[in-house]
Amino acid sequence: MIETPRIVIVGAGLGALYTALKLAPRPVLVISPEVLGEGASSAWAQGGVAAAMAASDSPAAHARDTETAGAGIVDPTIARLVTGEAPRRILDLTALGTPFDRSPEGGYVMSREAAHSTARVVRVKGDQAGHEIMQTLIAAVRGTASIQIAEGVLATSLEVTDGAVTGVWVKKAHTPSGKLLLRAPAVLLAGGGSGGLFAVTTNPPRIRGQVIGMAARAGARIADPEFVQFHPTAIASGEDPAPLATEALRGEGAVLVNSRGERFMLPVHKDAELAPRDIVARAVYLERQAGRAPALDTRACLGAEIMTRFPAVAQACKRAGIDPVSQPIPVAAAAHYHMGGIDVTEDGRASLGHLWVCGEASSTGLHGANRLASNGLLEALVFARICAEGIASAVPMASAPEVDLEIPEGNEVTDEAAVTRLRAAMTDGVGVVRTAAGLKAALRTIAEIEAAASGDSLRNMTATATLIAAAALAREESRGGHFRADFPQADPARARRTRITLDEARAIRACATEEP
Repeated sequence: MIETPRIVIVGAGLGALYTALKLAPRPVLVISPEVLGEGASSAWAQGGVAAAMAASDSPAAHARDTETAGAGIVDPTIARLVTGEAPRRILDLTALGTPFDRSPEGGYVMSREAAHSTARVVRVKGDQAGHEIMQTLIAAVRGTASIQIAEGVLATSLEVTDGAVTGVWVKKAHTPSGKLLLRAPAVLLAGGGSGGLFAVTTNPPRIRGQVIGMAARAGARIADPEFVQFHPTAIASGEDPAPLATEALRGEGAVLVNSRGERFMLPVHKDAELAPRDIVARAVYLERQAGRAPALDTRACLGAEIMTRFPAVAQACKRAGIDPVSQPIPVAAAAHYHMGGIDVTEDGRASLGHLWVCGEASSTGLHGANRLASNGLLEALVFARICAEGIASAVPMASAPEVDLEIPEGNEVTDEAAVTRLRAAMTDGVGVVRTAAGLKAALRTIAEIEAAASGDSLRNMTATATLIAAAALAREESRGGHFRADFPQADPARARRTRITLDEARAIRACATEEP
């Protein structure tokens, strides 16, 4: 055990790094499983950051679009808070050196994405927003003396005393090792979402719900876990994770077609390809299930420009032997973003003391049942600032030497075959279209994997998987990203957020697995 006066930040994406910068000069320790910038979902984000930067736009309009997309369960206070602060976060990132796309007149170049009433997504080099913002933050973090970075280290569980978090257990991320307890005055969890719990996902390989599961196992309350957003246009090239064909392509005029050449979104929704993500994702999923090979056609709207304006998409196509200039890009719906997570208050606090959460691991109430495109990075930025202020007011300023992380020897490893089985069960039973039978089958498999699990990392994954599937089984309606084929309509009586503990989810699982 090591005791440190440093604030411990678990995660190394946008929320984690922005919080560390906002806490300066307070000493912090950032726990990162990978080299900074290599394993975070933030770095993979293509679209950009939603913010009302145009004179013709307003935070109020942005909040309205957020509430509409969220299908009845967005917290309006949080929507106003986040959208109202959005322009200041863009200006702050600009001041740090983020090279946002600008017009010849100096204004921000905006993209329109699904369910936005206007173009309000600030972007960088077409589809490089996440990467470029992260590079800016990494440079700032590495140049800040108060921030210590521990790379190649994985947080595995929380120590809780009298309802408050007092420490974090860590191990080596890439080799078998023992565990070390870090005792700290405050902990921020900013370790990403849960997309990697599914077999088809756009998330980095390590983003598999471990941080949410870690908090749930420690007793933290979880909110809205059933609401998983499936991105409709992952490139169906067989890669794992699946590369993303950014929504900005549809904002530029790209259309979805099937093997018959039909634009199948036209009869589905008045906004066609720019309908809310859950609607587009289900349509793509159903086309693929019917064997009609959905694809994204950029030829008419972009032609050869796709190669220079959207370099990440161009590179993914090249790896797969696809020429987007002359042929449509095959696509599939893939687990992309978790609207649910650790339940936090307006000031970013979890239900356990001394614990703050920001980014995709949290559930603030901003996203409701269906996240509005490019609100994810925005939420991380706003709540990183909020969490930093809350931690600073709760933890006295203190000098702190760097922590010498002498992690002991050990042999804990994760059963990768069990992880593969878990991911398949989640895609099969808890995917784009759900039924009671499929959810119960998934819960049975999750229970079997959990019973045989020997390490914290896998138990964290099964905890989050249990929360998602159990809450999905309990919500007998369809709303936003949660679609039940056996309850295909929304139930007005259920237009409320879910709040659940792991014990409650396990009780649902036990009932489901006991049935014949």
